[in-house]
Amino acid sequence: MKIASQRVLSVLCFVSLSCSSYAAIMEEVVVTAQKREQNAQEVGIAINALTGDQMDQLGYTNAQQVTAMAAGVSTVQPNGESNYSIAIRGVANSDFTTNVESPVAVYLDDVYISQMSGTGFMLFDMDRVEILKGPQGTLYGRNATGGLAHFITKKPSDELEGYGRVTLGRFNQFKVEGAVGGPLSDNLKGRVSFASNKHDPYINNRIGKDLNNGNEQSLRLQLLWEPSDNFDALFNYRMMDQNIDTGFFEHVTSLGEPGELTPDLENYILGYIDTDNDIYAGDYDEIGFNDLEIRGYSATMNWDTENFTFTSISDYSTVTREYIEDSDASPAPVFSFYLSTDAEQFSQEFRFTGGSDNTNWVAGLYYMDLEVNDGNGGESEPFFDPVSDTPALSGIDNPYTTTSESISVYGQVEYDLSDSLSVVAGLRWISEDKTHSYQNNLVDYIDGSKRHNGNPNVWFQIGTYDGARKDKKMAGRLGLNWDYSDDVLIYMSFNRGVKAGGYNAMIFPPAEYTDEVFSYDPEQLDAIEIGFKSRLSGGLAQINATYYSYDYKNQQVFQLIGIDSYVLNADSEASGGEIELITSPVEGLEIMLGAAYNDVDVDLGFGGPMTTTVNSPKWNQNMLIRYEFDLMGGKLAIQYDAHHRSEHYFSITQFPAVTEDGYTLQNAAVSFTNSSEKWDVRAYVHNLGGEEYLVQTFDLSTEAVIGMTEQYYGRPRWAGLTLTVSF
Repeated sequence: MKIASQRVLSVLCFVSLSCSSYAAIMEEVVVTAQKREQNAQEVGIAINALTGDQMDQLGYTNAQQVTAMAAGVSTVQPNGESNYSIAIRGVANSDFTTNVESPVAVYLDDVYISQMSGTGFMLFDMDRVEILKGPQGTLYGRNATGGLAHFITKKPSDELEGYGRVTLGRFNQFKVEGAVGGPLSDNLKGRVSFASNKHDPYINNRIGKDLNNGNEQSLRLQLLWEPSDNFDALFNYRMMDQNIDTGFFEHVTSLGEPGELTPDLENYILGYIDTDNDIYAGDYDEIGFNDLEIRGYSATMNWDTENFTFTSISDYSTVTREYIEDSDASPAPVFSFYLSTDAEQFSQEFRFTGGSDNTNWVAGLYYMDLEVNDGNGGESEPFFDPVSDTPALSGIDNPYTTTSESISVYGQVEYDLSDSLSVVAGLRWISEDKTHSYQNNLVDYIDGSKRHNGNPNVWFQIGTYDGARKDKKMAGRLGLNWDYSDDVLIYMSFNRGVKAGGYNAMIFPPAEYTDEVFSYDPEQLDAIEIGFKSRLSGGLAQINATYYSYDYKNQQVFQLIGIDSYVLNADSEASGGEIELITSPVEGLEIMLGAAYNDVDVDLGFGGPMTTTVNSPKWNQNMLIRYEFDLMGGKLAIQYDAHHRSEHYFSITQFPAVTEDGYTLQNAAVSFTNSSEKWDVRAYVHNLGGEEYLVQTFDLSTEAVIGMTEQYYGRPRWAGLTLTVSF
């Protein structure tokens, strides 16, 4: 008996990047989205997936890049390259506060990643990734209101194998990664994987140290013990360190009407104007940085019995992070925002799976304990009391502790009503306890003492808050699958996703330190989905499509008020759909086309007009074309891909200052693989057209806070060369 990820032969493909025949891939489409192996075309869920080989061919090096080729899916970057979340069908979170969890869950080897700053891991030695769209609250442990992304790494193998890879790229990039694995004894296997990535800064600081360099290292160690045919245990250690100079924003003066950009006006509040139109340059007196450490320890055990398989997944992980940015993006020492994170997470899942000829079932128990000892605040220019000639204020420090204890019981059954018709029903009961203890302090920075997250030099305590809440919710699924033919599946489902309430941790709270200000309620998303999956022309083409309708109660909506992040509850409705075509019309040529439409209306309940959710373009399209042919005894492949996002907003205000008009990103690559497939070389260009596109903005003009808008742009054009050797 092998662990589930070893039994997987392949996964749903966008295109056959690693095989000469697309039809061969179509014959081996297996995923574990429902905790058992299934042909992806027979699962009544909208799924996108990529194999590890495909991610390599596409040049994906970071966990967030996989969204590019999935219709209706995108990446959200609340703090530039320092933390991420994923948006699916307009369900997203742009809150940069570290005690806020995303409604789209990220899992790594069946382990939930609670911290957005912990989802920026490098992609190396990967087996596959599965993206599940729509609520997935029945079978997954936590916060899958809008869907999830599950990253699965390669596991120890029966034979000695491995690879090494070196990448040289723009800005003196030097990246190296590799893995080696195989048997250590008769019943013990091991695998070690590593990656290191460094490059020079690509942001020109005209008055100081340049920003946005690369400096990150990752290591993964795995041991697989198989003492018998019906039991195995996998032990996994993972780590990642990142230490970069970051936190840059383009400064745009905003001193007109609320949310209006006025780039030609001088910011009289800061005494500064940036008019060079260079989005990758600025004047930063504060050298921002992100210092991140991630550690994880997990044990996955599988025991096969005559009637069921028992699985236990235990994990302990930590995330520590120090982050600061030059928030005013100017030479003026007015305001530099910082975040401090010290999170500890323990989770335990017990799962039972079984079935018969016409029934498959899953049942389990999930527990998670999360403690977040965080802080945020801002550094500002000190001023002195004219009488005592002592510092009256150097900054604001808001240490807080948020604890979450969650327990849930779940089950799902799929029953075949006939040879072509099956019904799926599932429920998850969730109970979650949360506490939140918060301080709002004006502090003085004294050399030799702690500056952030617990500065002892409190000049004045503005206020404190202590709260506790207990939420009990029920998630569920009811679906019907109809095998219209051997090549066509038609499905429909009702899914309910839920997420517990939480707490705000503002920099400058209003005068009232009450539950109404700090606490927000649980959210509930009811989704109806109808779709089909089909193979055409004997497997040479595949068309999948889905339509959905969302009813979102108490959606946890992010809003920036002044310089404060704030989550409030609002009801919303959404409808849309996706269609994807994958085809291989002639040998060696593979084409993938995708399109998604999403229409969202959010009612804030204030009697005002409807708004929309953040990072939710109405249109999202993607395409990929790859042609592979024989050359000099090997294979030469030429590849082009692009994805487009229409107009979208970074705040529910929909002001011009928080609007991205839409953009198209293009990538190209040429690769050669030798006849034995033991080595290959790949040349690539990301952002081929040099597109200048916004990934986040923060409107700080409200009530003339500091009279500007922060604009964060995506990476510039980036070229590189990669050599891979396998054994």
